[in-house]
Amino acid sequence: MNTNTEINKNQKVADFRFALIAELANPHLPAGMLNSMIQQKATMKYSIPYSTRQTIGVPTIRKWLYTYKKYGKNALQPKGRNDAGKSRSISDADREIIVEHLIKYPECPAISLLRKLKAEGKVSPYISNSALSRLLASDGIAKKDRIATILQKEKTLKFNFQYPLECVQVDFLHAFPIPNPSGKRQKALLIAFIDDATRRIVYADFSFSEHSLAFEKGILHILKSQGKIQKLYTDNGSTFVSNQTQRILDILSIPLIHSKPGRPQGRGKIERFFRTVRDQFLRTLDQNTITSLAQLNALFRTWLESEYHRNPHSGLDNKTPLDVWLSKTQFLIPSDPTIDLEGIFYHREKRKVYRDSIITVKNVLFEVDSTLIGKTVQVYYNPHEELKKVKIYVDNQYYADALPVNTYDNTRVKRNVDTKQFETIESNTSIDTGIPRPQSPVTAALNSISKQ
Repeated sequence: MNTNTEINKNQKVADFRFALIAELANPHLPAGMLNSMIQQKATMKYSIPYSTRQTIGVPTIRKWLYTYKKYGKNALQPKGRNDAGKSRSISDADREIIVEHLIKYPECPAISLLRKLKAEGKVSPYISNSALSRLLASDGIAKKDRIATILQKEKTLKFNFQYPLECVQVDFLHAFPIPNPSGKRQKALLIAFIDDATRRIVYADFSFSEHSLAFEKGILHILKSQGKIQKLYTDNGSTFVSNQTQRILDILSIPLIHSKPGRPQGRGKIERFFRTVRDQFLRTLDQNTITSLAQLNALFRTWLESEYHRNPHSGLDNKTPLDVWLSKTQFLIPSDPTIDLEGIFYHREKRKVYRDSIITVKNVLFEVDSTLIGKTVQVYYNPHEELKKVKIYVDNQYYADALPVNTYDNTRVKRNVDTKQFETIESNTSIDTGIPRPQSPVTAALNSISKQ
């Protein structure tokens, strides 16, 4: 396995481990809640990267949590084996001990049991998980049967968080078609962020597309206007699994928790809010009178602040979401003022600089310094605004801002170049090496015209 592959593998494993234990690092967890959450996680089934296992033991979860708190996310990457070259097969004596304990503790995951036996020195420390799986199969103790037993006892438990922004649920609601800027009717979509502890809607907005930019815009709004989000809870939609979004959340140390596919029960609060929106807001509108997103958003925000936030909620002991929120504002954690939130939410992409100092970002041509010709640069830009400039980084160091190409001004630039030296060299060839250089869209178009 080459170095890059190994690094990518280790990073995926670290991301999985971080997603598993991130919510356990919440400083607001009530006394006794941590142990309960760890026990619950140990009974769940996971798709573990590069492993056939599907469960994680309590000791491992505790170890990952301790490692993350002490050394950070990078410490969650797997380490090399220290038993290379040693036999990891199971002896008859170890086999007898493992089978005996499995029979004695039938509900205990086999991997957790093996780890416990290793820690107590009752079996060889070099027994691998794959060897254990072969033992279970050969002795008729099917892995799927153990998991089925655990799943039968798994219950959907009701949960309520105590503090504002401790957990924020997010989802999209499909509304009805309205005219878009071009005049055609297009379905309006509502993205809403609901605070689990207070049922207050901390951000909501209608738009025409269900994309990650709307998700990122809502997160940034909450961080700037409300405070630090402890956890985001969503479904598994593509909107919530963008690589750019995940990178932003990793920088901010905000865990993104996905509900299990096919089990919407965990998102009950946001689903209940959407039902209220349909019944009390959307159905009261005359759809033919809605002519723009701005009008729909204005009507929605009026309803949200004057009715929803001020009506008693049965899940809040008949208190209003606004009153509960105001009673707990002292628990809000402000965003760190030293952090450049706007900069963190910039998107980042790599680009190769063409021979005429041009790069392309979102179908817009930008001109960079000629010293960067042939190099790969990192481009940072605000995806929520019109691209009037981008930031150029070289080797992760800021280099300069780049502006859109002004092709007319470029025709007036004087170039001290002796054209005779190019007579025997093709226009798309490097002077030094004779190797073809990449052409930008501008150069390619001009060359095409000149040949006609």
